[in-house]
Amino acid sequence: MHAGHVMAGLGGAGGGNGGVDAAGHGGEHTEAAGGVISHSQSRVDGTADRAESVMQRMGKRDGEKDGGQAAPAGITRRRALWVGGGGVVAAGAAAIAGREGLAHLWWRLPGNDKPRTPGAVDHRGAQWVAASPANYRRADRPADYVIDRVVIHVVQGSYATALDVFRDPEHEAGAHYVVRKDGHVAQMIRELDVAFHAGNRGYNERSIGIEHEGFVDRPESFTDAMYASSARLTAGICRRYGFPADREHLVGHVEVPGTDHTDPGPHWDWDRYLRRVRAELRKPVRARESPPVRKA
Repeated sequence: MHAGHVMAGLGGAGGGNGGVDAAGHGGEHTEAAGGVISHSQSRVDGTADRAESVMQRMGKRDGEKDGGQAAPAGITRRRALWVGGGGVVAAGAAAIAGREGLAHLWWRLPGNDKPRTPGAVDHRGAQWVAASPANYRRADRPADYVIDRVVIHVVQGSYATALDVFRDPEHEAGAHYVVRKDGHVAQMIRELDVAFHAGNRGYNERSIGIEHEGFVDRPESFTDAMYASSARLTAGICRRYGFPADREHLVGHVEVPGTDHTDPGPHWDWDRYLRRVRAELRKPVRARESPPVRKA
């Protein structure tokens, strides 16, 4: 069983200064049988999606609805001819069917990328430390994927180790934030982008991942300063995306479907954490914590 994204030992589990765990986990796809993370680069960084054309996606949707079934009762031959006349209307229907796919792919087309300010952070007071682009997928959340979860992680190592491995393109995993034991916060991936942190594509797309310095079997890892800082961070996320601070929406990595991880572990005090997050939510809203406005 694995605990966090980072294990002691660059070659996997064991001693050393930190590195990737034996599973090399954190990517977007897991095998249903054992929760083993796929190491296929195209599966992890989305190149398979980029290689697949928009028309292929539309065709798949058409195939789902054109499975050889008879036309619904009441449709006359005249209307059938009208719908299929010249293939123009049929093409329009295919375009409509592919709209969802296009919504998730539009930003990959030249000239459609959203404006991004280098070094800008989503959380007041965070330090920007850029993760490797191999450890996340560019997106436009919440316009393309609704955000309604925070996933709590524990590094199984130091703050510095987490920063090092998330900047490493070979790690194939990264979280949006890393919280140090003294409360300092680094943001490594923009909230609008999909970080490879949960080992489950659906959860990656809907969640913000927060790593915490320390070890799951060491209760002293979780300091008051860490809880306080992380609670402010999570409260801001709840405000920005409009979901409640409860155990349905704030989850541990261990609770992600298909995971093989144990973090944040038995020493993470959920009651204490939720009280702090809710206390932060009762405070007046600061300008930087209001819902983000994404300009087209």
